[in-house]
Amino acid sequence: MKKAFWFITGIAAGLVAAEQLKNNPKAKAIADDVMAKVRELGDVAAEGFREREAELSAQKKPAATKAASKPASNA
Repeated sequence: MKKAFWFITGIAAGLVAAEQLKNNPKAKAIADDVMAKVRELGDVAAEGFREREAELSAQKKPAATKAASKPASNA
Protein backbone atom coordinates (compact mmCIF):
# COMPACT_ATOMS: atom_id res chain seq x y z
CA MET A 1 0.00 0.00 0.00
CA LYS A 2 2.89 2.32 0.86
CA LYS A 3 4.53 1.70 -2.51
CA ALA A 4 1.32 2.48 -4.37
CA PHE A 5 1.05 5.78 -2.49
CA TRP A 6 4.58 6.82 -3.51
CA PHE A 7 4.01 5.65 -7.08
CA ILE A 8 0.86 7.77 -7.40
CA THR A 9 2.57 10.69 -5.66
CA GLY A 10 5.44 10.48 -8.17
CA ILE A 11 3.07 10.46 -11.12
CA ALA A 12 1.21 13.47 -9.71
CA ALA A 13 4.47 15.37 -9.13
CA GLY A 14 5.54 14.60 -12.69
CA LEU A 15 2.27 15.89 -14.07
CA VAL A 16 2.53 19.09 -12.01
CA ALA A 17 6.12 19.62 -13.18
CA ALA A 18 5.14 19.02 -16.81
CA GLU A 19 2.29 21.53 -16.49
CA GLN A 20 4.65 24.12 -14.98
CA LEU A 21 7.15 23.64 -17.81
CA LYS A 22 4.42 23.97 -20.40
CA ASN A 23 2.90 27.15 -18.96
CA ASN A 24 5.94 28.92 -17.54
CA PRO A 25 8.70 29.93 -19.97
CA LYS A 26 11.02 30.81 -17.09
CA ALA A 27 10.71 27.30 -15.64
CA LYS A 28 11.35 25.85 -19.10
CA ALA A 29 14.50 27.93 -19.46
CA ILE A 30 15.74 26.70 -16.08
CA ALA A 31 14.98 23.08 -16.98
CA ASP A 32 16.77 23.45 -20.32
CA ASP A 33 19.81 24.95 -18.55
CA VAL A 34 19.90 22.09 -16.05
CA MET A 35 19.64 19.51 -18.84
CA ALA A 36 22.50 21.14 -20.75
CA LYS A 37 24.69 21.00 -17.65
CA VAL A 38 23.77 17.36 -17.03
CA ARG A 39 24.69 16.47 -20.62
CA GLU A 40 27.99 18.34 -20.26
CA LEU A 41 28.76 16.45 -17.06
CA GLY A 42 28.00 13.16 -18.80
CA ASP A 43 30.29 14.05 -21.70
CA VAL A 44 33.14 14.97 -19.32
CA ALA A 45 32.69 11.75 -17.35
CA ALA A 46 32.67 9.65 -20.53
CA GLU A 47 35.81 11.39 -21.80
CA GLY A 48 37.59 10.79 -18.50
CA PHE A 49 36.55 7.14 -18.59
CA ARG A 50 37.91 6.71 -22.13
CA GLU A 51 41.21 8.40 -21.17
CA ARG A 52 41.66 6.20 -18.11
CA GLU A 53 40.77 3.09 -20.09
CA ALA A 54 43.42 4.02 -22.69
CA GLU A 55 46.00 4.54 -19.92
CA LEU A 56 45.26 1.15 -18.42
CA SER A 57 45.37 -0.67 -21.75
CA ALA A 58 48.68 1.07 -22.60
CA GLN A 59 50.15 -0.14 -19.30
CA LYS A 60 49.03 -3.73 -19.91
CA LYS A 61 50.58 -4.10 -23.37
CA PRO A 62 54.27 -3.61 -22.43
CA ALA A 63 53.90 -5.86 -19.38
CA ALA A 64 52.43 -8.65 -21.51
CA THR A 65 55.27 -8.29 -24.05
CA LYS A 66 57.96 -8.51 -21.32
CA ALA A 67 56.35 -11.59 -19.78
CA ALA A 68 56.18 -13.33 -23.15
CA SER A 69 59.80 -12.56 -24.03
CA LYS A 70 61.29 -13.98 -20.79
CA PRO A 71 62.61 -17.50 -21.17
CA ALA A 72 61.14 -20.11 -18.85
CA SER A 73 63.51 -21.00 -16.05
CA ASN A 74 64.00 -24.60 -15.05
CA ALA A 75 63.86 -24.92 -11.30
